[in-house]
Amino acid sequence: MATKVLMPQLGESVTEGTISKWLVNVGDTVKKYDSLAEVTTDKVNAEVPSTVSGRVTEIVVQEGETVAIGTLILYIEESGAAGEAQASPAAPVVAAASTEQPAPVQKQAASPVVAAKAVESGTKQRYSPAVVVLSQEHGIDLARVVGTGAGGRVTRKDVQAIIDAGGQKPVETAQADQPVVDQQAAATVPATTAPVSGTPAPTPAAPVDIPVATGDEIIPVTPIRRTIANRMVQSKHEAPHAWTMVEVDVTNLVNFRNQAKGDFARKEGLNLTFLPFFIKAVVESLKEYPMINATWAGDKIIVKKNINISIAVATEDALYVPVIKDADQKSILGIAKSVDDLAARTRAGKLTMDDMTGGTFTVNNTGSFGSIQSQPIINSPQAAILSVESIVKRPVVINDMIAIRSMVNLCMSLDHRVLDGLICGRFLQSVKQKLENIGPDTKLY
Repeated sequence: MATKVLMPQLGESVTEGTISKWLVNVGDTVKKYDSLAEVTTDKVNAEVPSTVSGRVTEIVVQEGETVAIGTLILYIEESGAAGEAQASPAAPVVAAASTEQPAPVQKQAASPVVAAKAVESGTKQRYSPAVVVLSQEHGIDLARVVGTGAGGRVTRKDVQAIIDAGGQKPVETAQADQPVVDQQAAATVPATTAPVSGTPAPTPAAPVDIPVATGDEIIPVTPIRRTIANRMVQSKHEAPHAWTMVEVDVTNLVNFRNQAKGDFARKEGLNLTFLPFFIKAVVESLKEYPMINATWAGDKIIVKKNINISIAVATEDALYVPVIKDADQKSILGIAKSVDDLAARTRAGKLTMDDMTGGTFTVNNTGSFGSIQSQPIINSPQAAILSVESIVKRPVVINDMIAIRSMVNLCMSLDHRVLDGLICGRFLQSVKQKLENIGPDTKLY
């Protein structure tokens, strides 16, 4: 009997992955730990390794299809397995056909005759939870969809093609069969589809017919952009966001950094930016106010022991949030090296699963593109996020006199289920004090 290969767990809080590219074909022989496919999630790109040695007999999930963690994606007949001689000779043919590119959009929706025959056959198609959820959100009758997957299985890409084409047209002669959810994958429906205890699930937005004028550019939503969108909606729906801000006089920090950056670059081979100073102040304040370093867990609040700082790194088409592990144990130099390394590997597409997991608090450097004020969305399941805005010179009253100072806004969004304004205000004042006290005695190492 063939071994089932499932979509693996691809990181903390990751609920689904997209097969971006198959690295094997039906009939290929693979060894244990050989890479089978490239997978994209909202957190990282990764490869799925083979769990056994043998021959690929069927590819279940097609390129571009997004499925839940634990979903069957591939069959491998193990080397020397007794079931190899009994394998159906037709199976490789069906699977091989399924690896071809999907048919054009107009072939995705069945004609009334085809739909009627599907109903008359008396057989119920099985659908993955991801397909069922997407079809229900957009009013797609799965009984009228011609699948391009293995054995005619309806894939997420098939449903998305119908949505992109403007949805299904009413067909009076076709009956709407209720979909049968694949029970093996049912337990892995993404958490984004489930309502939070005590709160209603967000109502999916109805498809909007937006007129397209000559010269308009239509950009298809990529799997990673769609996943980011879903996670942002989930965070805003589940966590009651509150927002607060303090302004900080960082004149002394600017002067100190300007004096130290030349020697630092010569000794360490990297630029000394402002971000490590802000992260250092944050982690020291998190040790004073550990409740900020917490997460909501339904019937309890978990205060995390480790202080792992997530940082936002943007690429041309996505936003990644790699993690500086044990940031409270690092010097400013150590934090600077971690930031530089994670940013470089993010843009090179070389992040690992470990790089993306375990974050307990996020520091977002929105000031790098000139922002002076923002309301960041919490990086769920964390309880708070801090945005460091742009440092600007402006007149400030000091001892009843006007002086030109370098000022920065620190903007904090918090999960009001976990945190209240009092503790967050104290936390921000602690960060502010540490930043304003930076001077010639500040240790970089």
